[in-house]
Amino acid sequence: MEQAFFSEASLKNPDPLKEKDPLKAQKKRVLVIAGPTASGKTKLSLSLAKAIGGEIISADSCQVYRGMDIGTAKATSEERAFVPHHLIDICEITELFNVAQFAERANQEIEGVIARKNVPIIVGGSGFYVHALLYGPPMGPPSDKAVRENLENQMEKLGPELLYQKLQNLDPEYAATISDKDRHKIVRALEIMSLSGQRVSDFPTPRSLSERDYDFRCWFIYPNREPLYSRIELRCDEMLESGFLDEVRKLIDLGLCSNTSAAQAIGYRQAIEFLNSSQSRADFESFKSKFKKATRHFAKRQFTWFRKEPLFRWLNTSENSEERIKELILQDFEQGGAST
Repeated sequence: MEQAFFSEASLKNPDPLKEKDPLKAQKKRVLVIAGPTASGKTKLSLSLAKAIGGEIISADSCQVYRGMDIGTAKATSEERAFVPHHLIDICEITELFNVAQFAERANQEIEGVIARKNVPIIVGGSGFYVHALLYGPPMGPPSDKAVRENLENQMEKLGPELLYQKLQNLDPEYAATISDKDRHKIVRALEIMSLSGQRVSDFPTPRSLSERDYDFRCWFIYPNREPLYSRIELRCDEMLESGFLDEVRKLIDLGLCSNTSAAQAIGYRQAIEFLNSSQSRADFESFKSKFKKATRHFAKRQFTWFRKEPLFRWLNTSENSEERIKELILQDFEQGGAST
């Protein structure tokens, strides 16, 4: 099953360049670079930005938080000096930041980049955030304090697994798009349904893509499974060597655990569990194994999400050189999708 999941036939589009759409020629183009974790998005986006005068807008649900640096593979200060970055380090760790806020802020950043006559480049692997930018955030009633507190109390007593099962029963379509460990999204979904009497997946998006002001040129870059898993293993080891656990300790002191969404992020959740253990050698090895496993599973979910996104064209980094991938993306961008 896993082998078929990564099969070339199921992942690749037959032609990465599409014919030119005259309606899109009137719109400002925005590059979107997505891919699984450890696929090389940062390196590619920096190279593209330098080539076309771009500014990078992060589409990562955790890079918005100050202090969540190592575990989110946040762009370094040198990389941010090399190319302007946006939507990084805009929130304290105790602040909640949701997909609707992201969509609003990202649109503002896009407008600002275009006003400076530069090219917006959206970069990230948070499928829910990218989808909200392309199509608008999901509609739903505003949060109700009493309902939210009741659901959060249930979460504490029953745990995410039981509430996720409840969500699966009520709205299996939406449940399939999120992790069974994502407490924040589970609670928000149940809150929406409690307040509205409707499924989350039944809510329309506020604006259709045809009404948007931009021509989004979307790419999903990915390596084959074995090199991807090797990169994930190496990245996790490098994060630990770079002081990831110290980072989590500091964030806990600053209130990380009060932010249920951030505390459930890949790596951070496993690190919190380890720091709450006896921290023996066996505990550390178990933590490291869980960290890597959770990261691999996250990469699989990213594949699953973006396979459902029709705007994305897929480029295999194991079969194409970095220069070839850059050439294809730039050619498409400059010609507005004209076929060659």
